[in-house]
Amino acid sequence: MAEITTTRLPGMGGLKLAVDIAGPESGAPVVLLHGGGQTRHAWGRAFRRLAEAGYRVLSFDARGHGDSAWHPDGDYGTDALIGDLRAIIATLDAPPALVGASMGGITSLATIGEAEQPVARALVLVDVAPHIEPAGVARIRDFMTGHPEGFANLDEAADAVAAYNPSRPRPKAPSGLMKNLRTGDDGRLYWHWDPKIISERFDEHAAYLETFETRMTAAARNIRLPTLLVRGAASDVVSPEGARKLRELIPHARVEDIAAAGHMVAGDRNDAFNDVILDFLARLPGIT
Repeated sequence: MAEITTTRLPGMGGLKLAVDIAGPESGAPVVLLHGGGQTRHAWGRAFRRLAEAGYRVLSFDARGHGDSAWHPDGDYGTDALIGDLRAIIATLDAPPALVGASMGGITSLATIGEAEQPVARALVLVDVAPHIEPAGVARIRDFMTGHPEGFANLDEAADAVAAYNPSRPRPKAPSGLMKNLRTGDDGRLYWHWDPKIISERFDEHAAYLETFETRMTAAARNIRLPTLLVRGAASDVVSPEGARKLRELIPHARVEDIAAAGHMVAGDRNDAFNDVILDFLARLPGIT
């Protein structure tokens, strides 16, 4: 079992970010970026397997998520997320491989594609691409905006997760969900993110998607480093057409579909996901 150190590092503007670090200090760095509404714990076994394989792994809570600070003015846009990632990268001795799921993939793609100088060694996009399906994004929006009144107990929260992802077996003991929940002053349980994140990202759904695709397409055209898209074969967010369009923008990109997995690839098929990631990283020049 790899030893995990938890610390707080300053992001853009000094905002404190909660970071888990594991693996040998001499290991090639890998930074894991979770999706919107998740926390650093979403990576679970992937984090541990990478560390045990000899990588120096960092997994951090995005601003407004988990144990990271909430921004007083609700600044949770892409530019702020890029600023935070650049601050994390600046603490490393070598350019990292970036592994980003959904929102984390958006942040990683934009950070690399919009940088004037190389900032990373490799890019792994986990079920996200410049072209995403509006219906799938709407389903995420509905989940995140649902239950604003919180939950009376863990079972109610587990029911909400099961309704969003009915194909995944419901855990017999929902205690693991506490890593994604916080207790409010009223004693009820709420998802562990700043509610302002929802209004910032989803109020103007159609306009957001149009701006997103334009910006991500421009960033993707600038990607020259090794790139992998890991797509859930049953994803309603990244379709086969979305994967094809990514290959047009990044011709050298490798695409791997994970069978029986949806948008939450790492959670749906964790072992298969980990095998694909480790294989990709093992093939990188200078990455051991």
